[in-house]
Amino acid sequence: MKELLAISHDLLPSSAARGTVQHGTSEITRPNFSNLAPRGQISVTWARHLDEVRSAQRLRYSIFVGEMGARVQTPLAGHDIDSFDEYCEHLIVRDQNTQEVVGTYRVLTPVQSKRMGGNYTQTEFDLSSLSTIQDRMVELGRSCVHPNYRQGSVILSLWGALAEFMVRNHLDVMIGCASIPMLHNGAISGQAAASIWAQLKETHMAPVDLQVKPWLALPVDQYSTLQPIEPPALIRGYLKLGAKVLGAPAWDPDFNTADLPMLMRICDLPNRYRKHFLGH
Repeated sequence: MKELLAISHDLLPSSAARGTVQHGTSEITRPNFSNLAPRGQISVTWARHLDEVRSAQRLRYSIFVGEMGARVQTPLAGHDIDSFDEYCEHLIVRDQNTQEVVGTYRVLTPVQSKRMGGNYTQTEFDLSSLSTIQDRMVELGRSCVHPNYRQGSVILSLWGALAEFMVRNHLDVMIGCASIPMLHNGAISGQAAASIWAQLKETHMAPVDLQVKPWLALPVDQYSTLQPIEPPALIRGYLKLGAKVLGAPAWDPDFNTADLPMLMRICDLPNRYRKHFLGH
């Protein structure tokens, strides 16, 4: 998923991606999330130095380019870097034995989105319908997990960190692009995305006043949707957390994906996940 997710107006610019850290101060509340991970296996932290961000960007490159066949323009070979990175906070999961970064999310806050002049999701969708919630809206992006670590503990640790981050900073809305791979056996096809969209628009659509439209729509009508195809695990996870689909998928030819716009609110978390992530 390239990307799903909200920070106060008084936040300072992100320092992590610029390689500088204000010791003894913090522009946002970053709690210690080590207790969310299986002891002795993985740890979850917010990047505070440029080298930590670079580690996340190398993982992203290996997943998006090496595994998904994406075409990226990057100023540094072997790294997935775009213009949004320096404005984002970067959440990383490490293997505690090897210290290798095995999972990551990036978070673009409302303040940083204004400094950047927008967010990534706006490059794929018309988000004018979300104008009333933009000041509470965080964008999640570039999420990925190393193939050897795609078990529940890693993604649950990431989600737990994100949920507590938002609550501590009085945020409640998350958005992003949930990606459905279109590369299958060397060929590009929108069949899976069309089937998944046909199912979810009947069961998980957001209210009409929040729905959005893609700039480059996937031609879903060209594909048969008679045979249901199960959504990717990450999308299924978001739906279990109460996420809603905002509209039809966009086509991202560079990443070989169909991207569903999704929105999730803390207030919509089912009780069992609220208790798991937030303790109440």
